[in-house]
Amino acid sequence: MSDHVPESNFYRRLKSVLQLDFLYGDTKVYYGESGQRSIDPVVFFKLCLVGYLENIISDRQLIANSSMRMDILYFLGYDIDEALPWHSTISRTRQLFPETVFEKVFTHILEMCIGKGMVKTETVHCQKVV
Repeated sequence: MSDHVPESNFYRRLKSVLQLDFLYGDTKVYYGESGQRSIDPVVFFKLCLVGYLENIISDRQLIANSSMRMDILYFLGYDIDEALPWHSTISRTRQLFPETVFEKVFTHILEMCIGKGMVKTETVHCQKVV
C-alpha cells in the first residue's frame, strides 16, 4: 500500500506524526472480553478524524468514501482488499465512549500538532458542540 501513496500525501504525513497508541490503555475498560470483535480504538478515532477532515457527517458515507481512497486506507492501516468496519459499528462505538475520552484524544492530538509545529500556539479557539 505504501508504494501507492505519495510521500507528500496529507494522510501519509499525518500517519507519520499521529501516535494514538495511548488509546489502548484509555479505552480498555469500555471493551468486553467476549462476543464479537470490536473496532480497534485507534482505527475508530482515525475514522472520526477523517470524517472531520473530509467534512463527512454520515458514518455510512464515511466508510464508503474511506474504502475507495488508498491514502485513507493507508492512514488507517488497512490493505486495499481488507473490509473496513460496518458503519453501524462506528455509531455504536461513538456512543460507547464518554465525552472525557473524546476530550482527552482532542487534547493529545492538539499537543502533538503543537509539538510538531503544525499549529501556532498564539491563539486557539475551541467550541463545544452540544
